[in-house]
Amino acid sequence: MADMIQIEHLKKCFGDLCAVNDLSFRVKEGELFAFLGVNGAGKSTTINIICGQLKKDGGNVKICETDLDKEPDLIKRSLGVVFQGSVLDKDLTVKDNLESRAALYGIHGTKFKERLSELARLLDFEDLLRRPVGKLSGGQKRRIDIARALLHKPKILILDEPTTGLDPQTRTLLWGVVEKLRKQENLTVFLTTHYMEEAADADFVIILDHGKIAAEGTPLTLKNTYTGDFITLYGVSEDDIKKLGKPYERIRDAFRVSVPDTHAATELIIKNPDMFRDYEITKGKMDDVFLAVTGKSIGITGGEQ
Repeated sequence: MADMIQIEHLKKCFGDLCAVNDLSFRVKEGELFAFLGVNGAGKSTTINIICGQLKKDGGNVKICETDLDKEPDLIKRSLGVVFQGSVLDKDLTVKDNLESRAALYGIHGTKFKERLSELARLLDFEDLLRRPVGKLSGGQKRRIDIARALLHKPKILILDEPTTGLDPQTRTLLWGVVEKLRKQENLTVFLTTHYMEEAADADFVIILDHGKIAAEGTPLTLKNTYTGDFITLYGVSEDDIKKLGKPYERIRDAFRVSVPDTHAATELIIKNPDMFRDYEITKGKMDDVFLAVTGKSIGITGGEQ
Protein backbone atom coordinates (compact mmCIF):
# COMPACT_ATOMS: atom_id res chain seq x y z
CA MET A 1 0.00 0.00 0.00
CA ALA A 2 1.14 3.51 -0.83
CA ASP A 3 1.99 6.07 1.86
CA MET A 4 -0.73 8.73 1.90
CA ILE A 5 0.82 10.73 4.74
CA GLN A 6 4.55 10.83 5.44
CA ILE A 7 5.75 12.76 8.48
CA GLU A 8 9.48 12.94 9.20
CA HIS A 9 11.08 14.62 12.22
CA LEU A 10 8.23 17.11 12.57
CA LYS A 11 8.74 19.83 15.15
CA LYS A 12 6.62 22.72 16.39
CA CYS A 13 7.21 24.82 19.48
CA PHE A 14 5.29 27.62 21.13
CA GLY A 15 7.91 29.51 23.10
CA ASP A 16 9.42 27.06 25.57
CA LEU A 17 6.66 24.50 24.98
CA CYS A 18 7.51 21.93 22.30
CA ALA A 19 4.07 20.69 21.23
CA VAL A 20 5.43 18.37 18.53
CA ASN A 21 8.92 17.03 19.13
CA ASP A 22 10.72 15.06 16.37
CA LEU A 23 7.58 13.23 15.25
CA SER A 24 7.80 10.64 12.46
CA PHE A 25 5.09 8.29 11.13
CA ARG A 26 3.34 7.10 7.97
CA VAL A 27 -0.30 6.49 7.08
CA LYS A 28 -1.09 3.88 4.43
CA GLU A 29 -3.70 4.13 1.69
CA GLY A 30 -7.16 2.96 2.76
CA GLU A 31 -6.12 2.74 6.40
CA LEU A 32 -8.09 3.75 9.46
CA PHE A 33 -5.29 5.42 11.41
CA ALA A 34 -5.93 6.40 15.04
CA PHE A 35 -3.90 9.27 16.47
CA LEU A 36 -4.38 9.32 20.25
CA GLY A 37 -3.22 11.36 23.21
CA VAL A 38 -4.48 13.37 26.16
CA ASN A 39 -5.19 17.07 25.68
CA GLY A 40 -1.90 18.85 25.07
CA ALA A 41 -0.17 15.80 23.57
CA GLY A 42 0.24 17.46 20.16
CA LYS A 43 -2.60 15.97 18.12
CA SER A 44 -4.30 19.16 16.99
CA THR A 45 -0.98 20.87 16.33
CA THR A 46 0.01 18.03 14.01
CA ILE A 47 -3.34 18.14 12.21
CA ASN A 48 -3.14 21.91 11.76
CA ILE A 49 0.31 21.53 10.20
CA ILE A 50 -0.89 18.78 7.86
CA CYS A 51 -3.82 20.98 6.78
CA GLY A 52 -1.55 23.96 6.14
CA GLN A 53 -3.09 26.06 8.91
CA LEU A 54 0.05 26.16 11.03
CA LYS A 55 3.66 26.57 9.99
CA LYS A 56 6.06 23.89 11.20
CA ASP A 57 9.41 24.68 12.79
CA GLY A 58 11.18 21.69 11.29
CA GLY A 59 10.81 18.35 9.55
CA ASN A 60 9.08 17.20 6.37
CA VAL A 61 5.43 16.57 5.53
CA LYS A 62 4.27 14.78 2.38
CA ILE A 63 0.63 14.17 1.50
CA CYS A 64 -0.07 11.81 -1.42
CA GLU A 65 3.66 12.06 -2.25
CA THR A 66 3.40 15.86 -2.53
CA ASP A 67 5.66 18.06 -0.40
CA LEU A 68 3.65 20.39 1.84
CA ASP A 69 6.23 23.17 1.47
CA LYS A 70 6.13 23.08 -2.34
CA GLU A 71 2.45 22.61 -3.22
CA PRO A 72 0.20 23.38 -0.23
CA ASP A 73 -2.85 24.16 -2.40
CA LEU A 74 -2.64 20.81 -4.17
CA ILE A 75 -2.45 19.05 -0.81
CA LYS A 76 -5.57 20.83 0.46
CA ARG A 77 -7.53 19.33 -2.43
CA SER A 78 -6.49 15.85 -1.26
CA LEU A 79 -7.82 16.45 2.25
CA GLY A 80 -11.28 16.56 3.76
CA VAL A 81 -11.32 17.75 7.36
CA VAL A 82 -13.95 17.47 10.07
CA PHE A 83 -12.80 19.69 12.93
CA GLN A 84 -13.76 19.32 16.60
CA GLY A 85 -16.05 22.33 16.37
CA SER A 86 -18.45 22.88 13.49
CA VAL A 87 -17.33 25.43 10.87
CA LEU A 88 -20.77 25.77 9.28
CA ASP A 89 -22.56 29.15 9.00
CA LYS A 90 -25.53 28.82 11.34
CA ASP A 91 -27.55 31.50 9.51
CA LEU A 92 -27.38 29.76 6.13
CA THR A 93 -29.39 26.70 5.12
CA VAL A 94 -27.72 23.32 4.80
CA LYS A 95 -27.82 23.58 1.00
CA ASP A 96 -26.36 27.11 0.97
CA ASN A 97 -23.56 26.06 3.33
CA LEU A 98 -22.57 23.17 1.10
CA GLU A 99 -23.01 25.13 -2.12
CA SER A 100 -20.69 27.93 -0.98
CA ARG A 101 -18.10 25.37 0.09
CA ALA A 102 -18.37 23.43 -3.17
CA ALA A 103 -17.77 26.63 -5.14
CA LEU A 104 -14.30 26.88 -3.60
CA TYR A 105 -13.45 23.62 -5.37
CA GLY A 106 -15.00 24.65 -8.66
CA ILE A 107 -18.06 22.43 -8.15
CA HIS A 108 -21.08 24.24 -9.63
CA GLY A 109 -24.43 23.64 -11.32
CA THR A 110 -25.36 20.10 -12.23
CA LYS A 111 -22.12 18.74 -10.80
CA PHE A 112 -22.95 20.24 -7.41
CA LYS A 113 -26.57 19.04 -7.47
CA GLU A 114 -25.46 15.49 -8.22
CA ARG A 115 -22.85 15.49 -5.45
CA LEU A 116 -25.28 17.08 -2.97
CA SER A 117 -27.93 14.46 -3.75
CA GLU A 118 -25.37 11.68 -3.35
CA LEU A 119 -24.15 12.93 0.03
CA ALA A 120 -27.67 13.66 1.29
CA ARG A 121 -28.65 10.06 0.63
CA LEU A 122 -25.43 8.71 2.12
CA LEU A 123 -25.67 10.77 5.32
CA ASP A 124 -29.47 10.85 5.52
CA PHE A 125 -30.11 14.60 5.46
CA GLU A 126 -32.35 14.95 2.41
CA ASP A 127 -35.09 16.46 4.59
CA LEU A 128 -32.72 19.06 6.10
CA LEU A 129 -31.49 20.84 2.96
CA ARG A 130 -33.62 23.97 3.38
CA ARG A 131 -33.28 24.20 7.15
CA PRO A 132 -30.91 26.81 8.68
CA VAL A 133 -27.90 25.11 10.27
CA GLY A 134 -28.57 27.00 13.50
CA LYS A 135 -31.82 25.05 13.86
CA LEU A 136 -30.16 21.63 13.63
CA SER A 137 -29.34 19.25 16.48
CA GLY A 138 -25.74 18.35 17.27
CA GLY A 139 -25.97 15.06 15.41
CA GLN A 140 -27.55 16.69 12.35
CA LYS A 141 -24.82 19.35 12.24
CA ARG A 142 -22.18 16.63 12.41
CA ARG A 143 -23.64 14.91 9.37
CA ILE A 144 -23.45 18.19 7.44
CA ASP A 145 -19.87 18.76 8.65
CA ILE A 146 -18.90 15.40 7.19
CA ALA A 147 -20.75 16.12 3.93
CA ARG A 148 -18.83 19.39 3.70
CA ALA A 149 -15.53 17.51 4.09
CA LEU A 150 -16.50 14.98 1.40
CA LEU A 151 -17.82 17.39 -1.26
CA HIS A 152 -14.67 17.30 -3.39
CA LYS A 153 -14.08 13.54 -2.97
CA PRO A 154 -10.85 13.81 -0.95
CA LYS A 155 -8.34 10.97 -0.81
CA ILE A 156 -7.83 11.49 2.94
CA LEU A 157 -10.53 12.24 5.51
CA ILE A 158 -9.28 13.77 8.76
CA LEU A 159 -11.71 13.28 11.64
CA ASP A 160 -10.77 15.32 14.72
CA GLU A 161 -12.91 13.88 17.54
CA PRO A 162 -15.89 13.55 15.18
CA THR A 163 -18.33 11.79 17.51
CA THR A 164 -17.81 13.60 20.82
CA GLY A 165 -21.18 14.33 22.38
CA LEU A 166 -23.20 12.49 19.74
CA ASP A 167 -25.96 10.01 20.46
CA PRO A 168 -25.24 6.30 19.75
CA GLN A 169 -27.54 6.25 16.70
CA THR A 170 -25.71 9.12 14.99
CA ARG A 171 -22.32 7.65 15.88
CA THR A 172 -23.35 4.34 14.29
CA LEU A 173 -24.57 6.14 11.16
CA LEU A 174 -21.37 8.14 10.76
CA TRP A 175 -19.10 5.13 11.21
CA GLY A 176 -21.21 3.16 8.76
CA VAL A 177 -20.67 5.90 6.17
CA VAL A 178 -16.93 6.01 6.85
CA GLU A 179 -16.58 2.25 6.48
CA LYS A 180 -18.61 2.28 3.27
CA LEU A 181 -16.34 4.94 1.75
CA ARG A 182 -13.22 3.08 2.85
CA LYS A 183 -14.40 -0.07 1.10
CA GLN A 184 -15.84 1.54 -2.03
CA GLU A 185 -13.37 4.38 -2.61
CA ASN A 186 -10.31 3.21 -0.64
CA LEU A 187 -10.61 6.36 1.46
CA THR A 188 -7.83 6.89 4.01
CA VAL A 189 -9.11 8.01 7.42
CA PHE A 190 -6.97 9.85 9.98
CA LEU A 191 -8.79 9.81 13.32
CA THR A 192 -8.36 11.45 16.69
CA THR A 193 -10.84 10.32 19.30
CA HIS A 194 -11.48 10.06 23.03
CA TYR A 195 -13.58 6.94 22.49
CA MET A 196 -11.24 3.99 22.80
CA GLU A 197 -13.75 1.58 21.25
CA GLU A 198 -13.35 3.58 18.02
CA ALA A 199 -9.57 3.34 18.23
CA ALA A 200 -9.88 -0.43 18.79
CA ASP A 201 -11.25 -0.75 15.23
CA ALA A 202 -8.27 1.07 13.68
CA ASP A 203 -5.71 -0.60 11.44
CA PHE A 204 -2.86 1.22 13.16
CA VAL A 205 -2.61 3.31 16.32
CA ILE A 206 -0.17 5.93 17.55
CA ILE A 207 -0.31 7.22 21.13
CA LEU A 208 1.29 10.63 21.65
CA ASP A 209 2.63 11.95 24.92
CA HIS A 210 4.24 15.39 25.21
CA GLY A 211 4.67 15.68 21.44
CA LYS A 212 6.41 12.32 21.02
CA ILE A 213 5.28 8.82 20.11
CA ALA A 214 4.85 6.86 23.32
CA ALA A 215 3.53 3.70 21.64
CA GLU A 216 2.49 2.52 18.17
CA GLY A 217 1.18 -0.62 16.49
CA THR A 218 -2.02 -2.45 15.69
CA PRO A 219 -4.62 -2.55 18.46
CA LEU A 220 -3.88 -6.25 19.05
CA THR A 221 -0.11 -5.65 19.27
CA LEU A 222 -0.63 -2.80 21.72
CA LYS A 223 -2.99 -4.88 23.86
CA ASN A 224 -0.54 -7.78 23.95
CA THR A 225 2.35 -5.45 24.78
CA TYR A 226 0.81 -3.15 27.37
CA THR A 227 -2.00 -5.11 28.99
CA GLY A 228 -2.62 -8.65 30.12
CA ASP A 229 -5.73 -10.79 30.23
CA PHE A 230 -8.54 -10.58 32.74
CA ILE A 231 -10.50 -13.45 34.27
CA THR A 232 -13.91 -12.53 35.61
CA LEU A 233 -15.14 -15.05 38.17
CA TYR A 234 -18.73 -15.37 39.37
CA GLY A 235 -20.12 -17.09 42.45
CA VAL A 236 -16.89 -17.06 44.47
CA SER A 237 -15.93 -15.38 47.73
CA GLU A 238 -13.29 -12.69 48.13
CA ASP A 239 -11.35 -15.03 50.45
CA ASP A 240 -11.08 -17.55 47.60
CA ILE A 241 -9.95 -14.82 45.20
CA LYS A 242 -7.21 -13.73 47.62
CA LYS A 243 -5.82 -17.28 47.62
CA LEU A 244 -5.02 -16.95 43.91
CA GLY A 245 -2.35 -14.37 44.76
CA LYS A 246 -3.16 -12.17 41.77
CA PRO A 247 -4.27 -8.53 41.52
CA TYR A 248 -8.05 -8.27 41.45
CA GLU A 249 -10.97 -5.88 41.70
CA ARG A 250 -14.61 -6.31 42.65
CA ILE A 251 -17.11 -5.59 39.86
CA ARG A 252 -20.74 -5.86 40.97
CA ASP A 253 -21.41 -9.56 41.64
CA ALA A 254 -18.03 -10.78 40.42
CA PHE A 255 -14.26 -10.35 40.74
CA ARG A 256 -11.90 -9.43 37.91
CA VAL A 257 -8.45 -11.01 38.24
CA SER A 258 -5.46 -9.69 36.27
CA VAL A 259 -3.03 -12.14 34.67
CA PRO A 260 -0.08 -11.50 32.30
CA ASP A 261 -1.44 -13.51 29.37
CA THR A 262 -3.73 -16.35 28.28
CA HIS A 263 -1.12 -18.98 29.21
CA ALA A 264 -1.05 -17.69 32.79
CA ALA A 265 -4.86 -17.75 32.86
CA THR A 266 -4.88 -21.37 31.72
CA GLU A 267 -2.40 -22.39 34.42
CA LEU A 268 -4.50 -20.69 37.09
CA ILE A 269 -7.64 -22.50 35.95
CA ILE A 270 -5.92 -25.93 35.89
CA LYS A 271 -4.56 -25.44 39.42
CA ASN A 272 -7.91 -24.28 40.84
CA PRO A 273 -10.62 -26.21 38.97
CA ASP A 274 -13.18 -25.98 41.80
CA MET A 275 -13.05 -22.19 41.81
CA PHE A 276 -13.44 -21.78 38.05
CA ARG A 277 -16.99 -22.96 37.55
CA ASP A 278 -18.43 -19.75 36.12
CA TYR A 279 -15.91 -17.40 34.51
CA GLU A 280 -14.84 -15.60 31.35
CA ILE A 281 -11.45 -14.52 29.97
CA THR A 282 -11.06 -11.21 28.14
CA LYS A 283 -8.18 -9.27 26.61
CA GLY A 284 -7.26 -5.87 27.98
CA LYS A 285 -8.94 -2.96 26.21
CA MET A 286 -7.51 0.11 24.49
CA ASP A 287 -8.39 2.10 27.61
CA ASP A 288 -6.01 -0.17 29.54
CA VAL A 289 -3.34 0.34 26.88
CA PHE A 290 -3.71 4.11 27.00
CA LEU A 291 -3.48 4.19 30.78
CA ALA A 292 -0.44 1.90 30.78
CA VAL A 293 1.37 3.99 28.15
CA THR A 294 0.60 7.51 29.39
CA GLY A 295 -0.25 6.95 33.05
CA LYS A 296 -3.44 8.92 32.39
CA SER A 297 -7.04 8.12 31.58
CA ILE A 298 -8.22 9.73 28.38
CA GLY A 299 -10.94 12.32 29.00
CA ILE A 300 -13.53 14.02 26.83
CA THR A 301 -12.72 17.70 27.19
CA GLY A 302 -12.07 20.49 24.76
CA GLY A 303 -8.96 22.43 23.84
CA GLU A 304 -5.49 21.08 23.21
CA GLN A 305 -2.31 21.73 21.38
